[in-house]
Amino acid sequence: MTASSKAPVDLPSPNDLEAWWLPFTANRSFKASPRMISRAKGMYYYTPDGREVIDGAAGLWCCNAGHNRDEITAAIQAQASELDYAPAFQFGHNGGFALASRLAQLAPGDLDHVFFCNSGSEAVDTALKIALAYWNVSGQGSRTRLIGRERGYHGVGFGGISVGGIVSNRKFFGSLLAGVDHLPHTYNRAEQAFSRGEPEWGAHLADDLERIVTLHDASTIAAVIVEPMAGSTGVLPPPKGYLQRLRQICDKHGILLIFDEVISGFGRLGTAFAAERYGVVPDMITFAKGVNSGTVPMGGVLVRKGIYDAFMKGPENTIELFHGYTYSGHPLACAAALAAQDIYRDEKLFERAKALEPVWADAIHSLKSLPNILDIRTIGLVAAIDLASHPDAVGRRAFDAMDRGFNEHDLMMRITGDTIALSPPLIITEEQIGEIVDKLGRVIKAVA
Repeated sequence: MTASSKAPVDLPSPNDLEAWWLPFTANRSFKASPRMISRAKGMYYYTPDGREVIDGAAGLWCCNAGHNRDEITAAIQAQASELDYAPAFQFGHNGGFALASRLAQLAPGDLDHVFFCNSGSEAVDTALKIALAYWNVSGQGSRTRLIGRERGYHGVGFGGISVGGIVSNRKFFGSLLAGVDHLPHTYNRAEQAFSRGEPEWGAHLADDLERIVTLHDASTIAAVIVEPMAGSTGVLPPPKGYLQRLRQICDKHGILLIFDEVISGFGRLGTAFAAERYGVVPDMITFAKGVNSGTVPMGGVLVRKGIYDAFMKGPENTIELFHGYTYSGHPLACAAALAAQDIYRDEKLFERAKALEPVWADAIHSLKSLPNILDIRTIGLVAAIDLASHPDAVGRRAFDAMDRGFNEHDLMMRITGDTIALSPPLIITEEQIGEIVDKLGRVIKAVA
């Protein structure tokens, strides 16, 4: 039957789950036993039957200011009633320029320019394209090679999965971008187990970049991209000195360094950007998620002045970079982001995260003696707990923990493989940290 010959159908009822193909989800399992959310406020989600579920994951690493903040809601409503949309191709609006200036002031060093997009995936692909174009306009067009890292997550665009290093995100999609190489990941359980903050072991792993340079020659390498803290793969904090060493090697060989801060940006590690925590100024920073506390899709790239200036040549009426998105700098996203930035500043949420880091670490590490726990890692307001896998069903134990956590213990968490990941909103109190840990302990015992 062709689309045009289909019999007319009524609109689906709210209980019809078939049409939506959920991302990164076991769809058949979910639709057999759905975990539904109907509203949210502050630290909590609420189910359709009224249960209060504490959010241990800030939505998807993004709701840093908590849920349904009145200030952000009001800003979105006001913007929608005044300017719903404005094109960013050859036109602009005040909100976009105001937000770009605000973010440039927040960023370290001379990261003075912002290119807006709509997600972390788009931010990564944008940064990679800027890197390649930069070397072209600088007369070094042979620099086309991109270097990522094993276990890295950089979104789901073809550029992002090419430099990324998570096998399931890559294996179905062909040969990907050519000319990509990868640094080794930084995790070694034997050397780093149960670490708090940056592990002592592992800075030397950055030196593998020298091997890659020797293999390919620096004249072919455009950029290195890493997450300061590898988040989606299971929370891998950088070893002490590792990021500083990467910066030194990139400087030595004239290679651009990109920090993917889609997760670590906007207070997650106790500073505006992880770059500030580590005293390293990369050439670009990708951001998304926390920029407006997850309320309206938005992402972007912070770019150093020298890179931007390299494009500002030739006739003034010509386009300098042939790249962009219909919704770049969307007025509603900008309004939400400006309101979120006010909350971060006025409530000192970045400083709050820094102050709570040791309290959070003590609480999470108190679970160490529970059954099947192989490792615990904490940094900032982030944690990962590695569970022993079932011999014949890798990933099943953590999946059961997530499902039981939501349905039986009123706790939302993230999982990857058999790792539980936590990243609560930055508004969390010490009492709510205790609530998460108490519920998580009961969940881990239940799936033992």
